[in-house]
Amino acid sequence: MGVLVKVTDAILFVFFVIIALAAPLIDAQTCLPTSLIPDFLVELTSWYSREFGDYLVAERPHFYVGLLWLEFLFQWPLALINLYGILSAKSWFNTTCLIYGVSASTALAAILSEMIGSNKASDKLIMLHLPFLGFGVLATLRGLLPQSGKASPTVGKGPALARKKRA
Repeated sequence: MGVLVKVTDAILFVFFVIIALAAPLIDAQTCLPTSLIPDFLVELTSWYSREFGDYLVAERPHFYVGLLWLEFLFQWPLALINLYGILSAKSWFNTTCLIYGVSASTALAAILSEMIGSNKASDKLIMLHLPFLGFGVLATLRGLLPQSGKASPTVGKGPALARKKRA
């Protein structure tokens, strides 16, 4: 089980690095005024929207903007905290990873449902988003596994309570 947890943590580490970079640089453009974003990032996002046919980025429907606010204000800080938790083998990593995974999976389920149901999205766009849903599920499952690098809890294996001695 230890090797599985370590491999899962390595995959999630790469995923959290991508989120840590993409959320403030790319996804925040949907939420923030264009005047706050450097021109080269605006051009990069426009290229992405054209190249992958991402109509949600181009049209900015309200539900999508709301989900990106969720990502920017809630999931992005959790991704940063999870990066620290992986590197430091913190005991709370399972909890934050579980919270992140459930939130990301829920948001991506809504986005993918819209893409598939509307028949507006290309297969290329759907295939770009599916791995992120997989990573959300993986983060959720990782939150349910034991902490890597730590021994399992020793409930009941500690010193027994001392008995009072009678005089």
